[in-house]
Amino acid sequence: MNLFDILGPVMVGPSSSHTAGAVRIGYVARHLLKDEPCEVKIGLYGSFAKTGKGHGTDRALIAGILDMHPDDMRIPESFELAEKAGMKFEFYTLDIRNAHPNTALIDITGKNGRKLSVQASSLGGGRIMVNRIDGIDVNFSAEKPTLIVHNIDQPGHVAEVTSMLSHKCVNIATMQLFRDKRGGYAVMVIETDQSIPEEAIKWLEHLEGVIKVTYVNID
Repeated sequence: MNLFDILGPVMVGPSSSHTAGAVRIGYVARHLLKDEPCEVKIGLYGSFAKTGKGHGTDRALIAGILDMHPDDMRIPESFELAEKAGMKFEFYTLDIRNAHPNTALIDITGKNGRKLSVQASSLGGGRIMVNRIDGIDVNFSAEKPTLIVHNIDQPGHVAEVTSMLSHKCVNIATMQLFRDKRGGYAVMVIETDQSIPEEAIKWLEHLEGVIKVTYVNID
């Protein structure tokens, strides 16, 4: 435990879990989209749904999608700022089996047509966990540079990715592997200690059997 765990993040309140964490969820979703958001649909589950409005969770999520940090004084004005930016948004309540009580499901569309579905939970102290992307389990915190590779479940893909990282002198902090079935759709989630060069990401995107590559490295 460190001082941050005790004091919590620098933020616009009232709650580190319902406000600061919610801003972080929206912020990460925007950066995963890699596009200017124009339409957002957000489902709230558990405590987010029951008490989120009183804690400003809805405004915090929109603030994050507008690229704000948890200490941005404009967070209470996020609805008005989104409308001025031409971003449409709506909220609804949903039920997610076995989800953390502070969970949001964000479906977001960008101005260039990119679409993304992100499920994430706020763990307290401003920390979050991204649970699913486009319906696939991922489970990462976005606190480190994170590489997400969607690929066909075939031999060799893990070796190619890890060899590339070694060649670029990038150390792997954590690595998770998911697949829906043998030979089906697979996902690698790799958190690293160093940033991954852009040319390495582009190289991965052109590998045979790789469906999609997402890289997020945010402060």
